[in-house]
Formats: sequence, structure tokens, C-alpha cells
Amino acid sequence: MQDIVTEKNLVDYKLHVGENPIHDDVHELKIRIENVGFWYGEKQALKDISLDIFNQEVTAFIGPSGCGKTTLLRCLNRTNEIIPDVRMSGRISLDGEDIFSEEIEATALRRRFGWVAQKPNPFPWSVYHNVAYGARLHGLVATRQETDELVQSCLERAGLWDEVKDRLREPGTSLSGGQQQRLCVARAVSTKPDIILMDEPASALDPHATAHLEAMIESLREKYCIVIITHNMQQAARVSQRTAFFHLGELLEVGDTKDVFVNPQNDHCRDYITGRYG
Repeated sequence: MQDIVTEKNLVDYKLHVGENPIHDDVHELKIRIENVGFWYGEKQALKDISLDIFNQEVTAFIGPSGCGKTTLLRCLNRTNEIIPDVRMSGRISLDGEDIFSEEIEATALRRRFGWVAQKPNPFPWSVYHNVAYGARLHGLVATRQETDELVQSCLERAGLWDEVKDRLREPGTSLSGGQQQRLCVARAVSTKPDIILMDEPASALDPHATAHLEAMIESLREKYCIVIITHNMQQAARVSQRTAFFHLGELLEVGDTKDVFVNPQNDHCRDYITGRYG
């Protein structure tokens, strides 16, 4: 016999929040987004977005497809600039400094961000070279010993070292899907970023691989500021400390993950979390 779940208690009954679902005041402000608007030509994708993102925490962006989550993620590292006929209003600051300041060069800014895409996309090289490439390119390592130490450290942070330490010369594409995604995380942290941006990193993974990825995210947040886009409400509830809900280019609700999921204040947010649409 199935349990009867009423509309009133659906959020509490169906969702399990993680062990750390609230913002900790000891964590410093990393990114401040103030009144940001964004346009693709004449189409407005973001409308007056204001949001604080904190160090050593995971901030989850949730909302239906096309609501502006990825657009905002790409505003943070200025990769939207490479798209023709776009414009942005408002201000984004990183460690208190405007990221569009004349003193900040876009390429240098982007190096402060690691990016993990929706689908695993390792380079068609060895596991070792996948991790070492970026650090070598940016002059972060000079000797073989330094490179070896960096590769091991990054693979350990990604929770992958014990699984691949005897396979470093094999192609990264020979790994399983979940291992490939963790390899991409190791590659992302190899250039020593401050922030890791994840755009639906578990969407192509099975539940077992997803569990590995989520454990890795929890470990990584001790050192990094992490922003994750996910359409998996259970995942957002498990891994994040703060959650931001977007709808049609607007930020309709933001707060501690526990509050957003257990007691959402916005009707659109409640309907999305409880599966009425999305």
C-alpha cells in the first residue's frame, strides 16, 4: 500500500536535505551580483538579478530550462562576452572588485574559475596529461616532480586517485562516465581556481556515479566556492548550503537550502520543487 502524501506536507516528505543545508556566517562573501540584466540581441534573458555567493559553500541554481541559470553562470566568468550581440547591465564583484574593471583582464579573470560541463569532456589524451595540461600551459609547474605532485593532488581532490593511479598513461576517454566527470573536475582544479562552476555535472551519470560526484563536491567546498546548476531537486537539497530559484529570467527566491526546500515562500518555487512543472 502506497503512502498518501498530501499537498501540505509534500516538500518535507519527499525531499531530504543534506547535513549542511544552511549558510554559515563565518564564510566570507566571494561574489556579489547586483541588479544584473542580460540581453541576447533584443531578448532579455536576465532581469535585475541580485545575489550573494559565499566562499566554502555550494550555491545551487534551480529552475526550469531557459530561465537564465546558465546565462548567469557564464556572466560570472565573462565567457558570455564571446557571443555576438550581447550586453549586460548591473555589477558583479569578485572579492570586492568589479570584474569589468579596467584593471582586470578577462583571460586572467577566467583562470580564477574552473568549469565542469554537463557531459564529461576529457581531452583525447592520457589521464595524466588531462590534469597536467592546464597547469603547464599557465606556468604553474616547472619540473616533472612538481607536475607529478600536482596531478596526484588534483586526482585526490576529485576522489579519483585510488581508482586511476595505475592507469595514468591510459586515455582519459577509457574511463567510465562517472570517472571521466571526476577527471574533468581534477582538470578544472589543476589551474588553482578560486571558484568552480558546474553546469548540470551529474545529468549524464548513473546514481552510483552521481553519489561519488556529490561526495566529491562536499569535500571540494572546504577549499572552493562552488556554484552548481541542477535540475535534480534531491541533489540540490543534498549538496548545497544556499539555493537560488530562477523563473523566466528573474530570481524569485534565494536563501538557505533548508528554508527554500522545506518552506518555500514563492508559489512558483513551491510548485517547481514539488514537481507541478519543470
